[in-house]
Amino acid sequence: MRPLRDQMIEDLRLRGRAQNTIDTYVRCVRKFVEWAGVQPARLTDQHVRGFLLYLMDERRLSCASHDVYVGAIKFFFGVTLKRRDIAFDIPRRKVPMRLPSVPSQGEVAELIDNASIPKHRAMFETLYGAGLRVSELRKLRIPDIDSRSMVIHVHHAKRGRERDALLSPHLLETLRSYFRDYRPAGPYLFPGRKPGECMTRAAVAQAMKKAARNAGLRTHVHPHSLRHAFATHLLESGVDLRTVQVLLGHASLSSTMCYLHVTAARMRAIRSPLDSLPKRDSKKTE
Repeated sequence: MRPLRDQMIEDLRLRGRAQNTIDTYVRCVRKFVEWAGVQPARLTDQHVRGFLLYLMDERRLSCASHDVYVGAIKFFFGVTLKRRDIAFDIPRRKVPMRLPSVPSQGEVAELIDNASIPKHRAMFETLYGAGLRVSELRKLRIPDIDSRSMVIHVHHAKRGRERDALLSPHLLETLRSYFRDYRPAGPYLFPGRKPGECMTRAAVAQAMKKAARNAGLRTHVHPHSLRHAFATHLLESGVDLRTVQVLLGHASLSSTMCYLHVTAARMRAIRSPLDSLPKRDSKKTE
């Protein structure tokens, strides 16, 4: 499996996949091969079907998690093993559309105020104030904060796309205060415990979990919740959908449109056509 593992990693790298995707795909394929209990050259479509049913019936994975395995196995067969006949027939589960959990502005403020240390407060404000992904926050470098243009240069966005994110005056002051207090040695703005390394995803999530617990929030929040809140609150304030798409770095407008379903303020402002019907005599309708 070792040579094939190296080959799969090379195949993923040559196609520009992110390191997190590479690690995830390799882990999924390793679990599949271990479950099958045969050499990769002897794997068949029946092994694939059996494993996917095992993930559904015994592991009870969500559709989204299940499809990550599907993507990894399809790549392994189709690209690394060159067995496209099997890869073509691997089915994907339809992922149901669910509305993202979005904290209110009051809950965001409570979360930020209950950060245990100023570093965490600066991270939360950056996630919310600029609408960043966690991966983008972790890879921010000190020169990426451009106070002249009042933007944050995002170089490690999804699928390698770069963009400029919002840098509000309030966020700039927070980051300057954080920098004065912590003096991060670099290259990362939010370094991890080891010199020269960025914070881990788990560390960011743990910091937010602690802040949410301290704030007594009932809404389940995680680092991506602040990105959801950024988009939703912009739409509620009247910012157009196309602008929000650019700020989020979405390649397709359809990815941004999900936030139209969660703008409660807009929903309350809409008048139902039922309320516009002419007044009728209730006795005539009996």
